[in-house]
Amino acid sequence: MAEAVLALVESFAEIPPDAPAMDREILIGGRDPAGRLADALDEVIYRMDTAGELPRTVRVREEGEGMRLTLGMVDIDRVALVGAVPKAVSMHELRFTEEPGGWRCEVTLDV
Repeated sequence: MAEAVLALVESFAEIPPDAPAMDREILIGGRDPAGRLADALDEVIYRMDTAGELPRTVRVREEGEGMRLTLGMVDIDRVALVGAVPKAVSMHELRFTEEPGGWRCEVTLDV
């Protein structure tokens, strides 16, 4: 989950490693894994649009039937936008499955 969130950001932004970050926590409900992934990515896009911040770091821990993400958020003014900025996560062909050796995801982003 953390790698997928960071991959989303890295697909369109470069965040300086020394940019100050503030932790924000989000709770993702007890949906199936693909639904949780979509919710997490949608939350990152929402916070970029509404609060002007993007995560540089992501920590994930299970909590009840969901999970808690702690995002080290950086002000978007400190970020270089280098690609098409996503507007939403498509539910079409969204996958997040456990496989031998780890998890695999496939996500289509609307730009």
